[in-house]
Amino acid sequence: MSQKENIFRFLSSIIICLLAGAIGSIFTSSSLESWYLLLEKPTFNPPSWVFFPVWTALYTLMGISLFLVWEKGVQEKEVRVGVFLFGVQLGLNIFWSFLFFGMQSPYLAFLEILLLWLAILLTAIQFWKVSKVASYLLIPYFLWVSFAVLLNYQIWVLNP
Repeated sequence: MSQKENIFRFLSSIIICLLAGAIGSIFTSSSLESWYLLLEKPTFNPPSWVFFPVWTALYTLMGISLFLVWEKGVQEKEVRVGVFLFGVQLGLNIFWSFLFFGMQSPYLAFLEILLLWLAILLTAIQFWKVSKVASYLLIPYFLWVSFAVLLNYQIWVLNP
């Protein structure tokens, strides 16, 4: 693979992940100033300003992780499976924002985030087979979504 192709794949991988975040934020921004403010939240709920920098960092790490797998070549079955699983978890990531903020349904979002958590785990396991570094780069994302599962659950319980 040429250096130009590598640079293209690197930038594309990061941009794809950041775009997923941007799409999710469309649903988020419409509810942040109204519905979300009125929700009862647990004491461990982070302040709103934390989410943007955390997610920007996570999407960037996810993009680098995707690149490290993609650069191994899509002709390899392990790579194709990994990229597919990555796409599934990225789609679930966007869909969570739609359910939680767009539909204003902490319950449906909680059910969905359990699938997202599993999809991230499966992606990390598959990435491990291709690039251990790529798998390691998903650990912060996995941990943040693990925290988000608990947070989502508590918001659902506090706001029946």
